[in-house]
Amino acid sequence: MKELSLNILDVAENSVKAGASLTEILIDENDETLVLTIKDDGCGMSGEIVKSVIDPFYTTRTTRKVGLGIPLLKLACEQTGGTLDIKSRTAEEYPDDHGTQVTATFYKQHLDFTPLGDVVSSILTLIQGHPDTDFYFRHTFVGGEAYVDTRELRQVLGDVPLNSYEVIKWIEEYLNEQYQGNN
Repeated sequence: MKELSLNILDVAENSVKAGASLTEILIDENDETLVLTIKDDGCGMSGEIVKSVIDPFYTTRTTRKVGLGIPLLKLACEQTGGTLDIKSRTAEEYPDDHGTQVTATFYKQHLDFTPLGDVVSSILTLIQGHPDTDFYFRHTFVGGEAYVDTRELRQVLGDVPLNSYEVIKWIEEYLNEQYQGNN
């Protein structure tokens, strides 16, 4: 993928499909590294499935026979000298503490570092497409931070749906202001 924001969208969509009620998207960035963590409280995966998801010829989808999201993210990490780590706990084994965490570490100075891209649009797409799922997004970078938490928005908005045009536009402006105010 040409932008890491598309990888974020892909992995977070997998979280929603796994039944997550909360998906956390955390980006911790400094001058040397970018660490992307996507954590959910979905159904989780067995150890066997975790090992197989990095295989591009493995997928749980029935519409196509290959799954490229995680393998492409792994490749993007490794091309910079970074790593990809996946931890998961199934709901069957851990009914009170289950889900999956994907952590990707990139070295930004490497020639093959994939740019972050339009992360705001990816977050907006997730919220708009899944208004009943909660998302917590936080990007810390040199000089600042940008974040949004749909749980907080729900408390303020009450019955107003998160995917209404006005709410989506407000979230977009809110995130863009945080990025502009910190650069």
